[in-house]
Amino acid sequence: MFERALVLTATALICMSANAEGKISIAQQFGIGYLILDVVQDQHLIERYGKQEGLDIQVQWDTVSGATSMNEALLAGAIDVVSAGVPPMLTMWDRTQGHQNVKAIASLGSMPNYLLTNNPNVKTLKDFTEHDRIAVPSAGVGFQSRTLQIATARAFGDSEYARLDQISISLAHPDATVALIAGHSEIDAHFSSPPFQYQELEHANVHKVLSSYDVLGGPASFNALYTTEKFHDENPKTYRAFYEALREAARIINADKNAAAATYIRVERSKLPLEEVQKIVNDPEIRFTVSPERSFVYASELHRLGVLKHAASKWTDYFFPEAWAEPGS
Repeated sequence: MFERALVLTATALICMSANAEGKISIAQQFGIGYLILDVVQDQHLIERYGKQEGLDIQVQWDTVSGATSMNEALLAGAIDVVSAGVPPMLTMWDRTQGHQNVKAIASLGSMPNYLLTNNPNVKTLKDFTEHDRIAVPSAGVGFQSRTLQIATARAFGDSEYARLDQISISLAHPDATVALIAGHSEIDAHFSSPPFQYQELEHANVHKVLSSYDVLGGPASFNALYTTEKFHDENPKTYRAFYEALREAARIINADKNAAAATYIRVERSKLPLEEVQKIVNDPEIRFTVSPERSFVYASELHRLGVLKHAASKWTDYFFPEAWAEPGS
């Protein structure tokens, strides 16, 4: 009887653990590409939707620079949900199939990333030499690097897709911005993102080499949120509250972009003038939506180049089902 009680107790504990909900840790990086998360955090939307699910959700927010650090934290179980560019998300989907089975939750919007330089001799990718240095958040693996690899393959041939990795340096956007504007360091190029690219282009010595939209054929998702199958499956109410919070944040932003700009400054403690952030948020090239756009361009191109081992047949292959109701590509 005592042994049976122990077995029942152990079984109950296992069931409780498997269905333990009400906690979520989220990591984001720097920039306006994470405005949807800023609004979610500022207005406590996860907590609000959690109450509709009967949960008092505890939310932990972290800021991490670079896709590599994000992915390591996710696989180690240190963070439940991470955010990075579409290519790093696809890499995780590709490498964890049959194991953690990482997939995307939602897009964080579509916005162009500009490859900028203060070197007057560089007009195209073919003008870069071994003396140049390109700053990116995660050299070789991040959104900017993967976009650069696709563009490089088109310029030099598929076998040369990693050619510019040799002159790429990992550096957080804020630090790279300072270096490019100052013009006194080895870094003379930066594959940037909003708002940093707009700050850099205000200086006469900086010009644009290309836009990520040039590479992808139009507006395309910049960042995505992703998690493991375990977190998705074991926390359905928490996951649902989070997803609905993201959708609500996108609606809030699009209803009043000027107010959303103020939220960005407040949450990220940005020193940028409000008018400047409002101008960026209202840029017609930028779309705040949880629906993925042109993500499949990355999936197909990176598989063709051999970066991804698994081929996706459609975008829904690497997104969790909750996102399928939204239009996507």
